[in-house]
Amino acid sequence: MEKTIRERTEEIEHQTLSQFASFSDETRGRKREEEQCPVRTDYQRDRDRIIHSSSFRRLKHKTQVFLSPEGDYYRTRLTHTLEVAQIARTMARALRLNEDLTEAIALGHDLGHTPFGHAGERALDAVSPFGFKHYIQSVRVADVIEKDGMGLNLTEEVLNGILCHTKGEQAFTLEGRLVRLADRIAYLNHDIDDAERAGVMSENDIPKDIRDVLGYSKSKRINTLVMSAINCSTDDIVLDSNIKEAFDELHDFMFKNVYTNPICKGEEHKAVDMLQRLYGYYLKNPDKLTDEMGKIIENEGMERAVTDYIAGMTDRYAVTVFDDLFVPKSWLNL
Repeated sequence: MEKTIRERTEEIEHQTLSQFASFSDETRGRKREEEQCPVRTDYQRDRDRIIHSSSFRRLKHKTQVFLSPEGDYYRTRLTHTLEVAQIARTMARALRLNEDLTEAIALGHDLGHTPFGHAGERALDAVSPFGFKHYIQSVRVADVIEKDGMGLNLTEEVLNGILCHTKGEQAFTLEGRLVRLADRIAYLNHDIDDAERAGVMSENDIPKDIRDVLGYSKSKRINTLVMSAINCSTDDIVLDSNIKEAFDELHDFMFKNVYTNPICKGEEHKAVDMLQRLYGYYLKNPDKLTDEMGKIIENEGMERAVTDYIAGMTDRYAVTVFDDLFVPKSWLNL
C-alpha cells in the first residue's frame, strides 16, 4: 500500500531532525484517540486547531503591556504570540528540532491569558478560590473550554509545552524549552520598542554594559540571543553564560523601569477593580453567563465557570460589559 503524505513526512523527520528532536510518530498521544490525518502530522494538526480556535482570535484584543494604548503599533497578545512563534521556529530549524511542535506550543502558549494582561491575572488570582495562573488556564482553554467543552484534544507534548512556557518545571521536550526562551526574548525586546513609542524610556536608557553584550538595537539583541541559543544548545536549551547574565540584567532593568512604571501601570488598579466587580456580579447572576458556561457550572461549580468566563473576555468586551452593568446611562440614551 502506498504511504500517505503524513507517513512520508514522518520518515523525513527521522532522516533530517536531530536525535534530540520530538518525532511526530512518537508522540505520547492525545486524551481521546483519533483517526490520523492522511496529510498532516499530529503536531501540524495541533497547530491548525489552535489557529482556528476562538480563544486564539480573541488574543488580538487582549493587552500585552500597555492598557488600551492609543495607536495601532503597540503589541497585543496576538502580535506577541506571532513574534514568539517566529523566533522559536528560527531556532528550531537551526537546531533541527521539530518546527511544527515548536510552532504549536508557541501559538498556544497564551490562549488562557486574561484581559488587561498580568493585571487581569492578578485580579482573578485574588478572588478565585482556585487561584489563577495564565499558563495553567491556557492548558484549560485547550483541554476543557474550547469547542463547547470538548477541548481541542491536543497532544501531550503541546499541552506540556504550554504549561511550562514561563516558570517552574521545564518542558519535557526541547521544543517546549525553546518556546520558553523565545517568549522571553520576544517580550523583553518588543516591550522596549513599545515603551520607547510611549515615551517611557529610550534606547539609551538601557545600561551600556548590557548593550555592549546584547546589542544596541532590538534586532541586534534578538539576533545575539538567538545565535547564542543555536551555538550553545545540544541536549538542552541554553545560552552562553555572559549573554545569559546580560539577558537577566535586561529583565531586571525592564521590571524596574517599565513593568512597574506608573505611566504603564497607573491605570491597572482600575482594570483589577473592574474584573473583580464583574466576578462578583456573575457569581450573583449566573443566568447572565453564556450557555457554554452551563456545562462548567454543572460539572465544576459556579466559581470555576465565572473565572473561565471573565478570563476569556477581551479588554474591550470587559469594558463594554462593565459600562452596561455599572455605569449610569443618560436619559437620552435609554
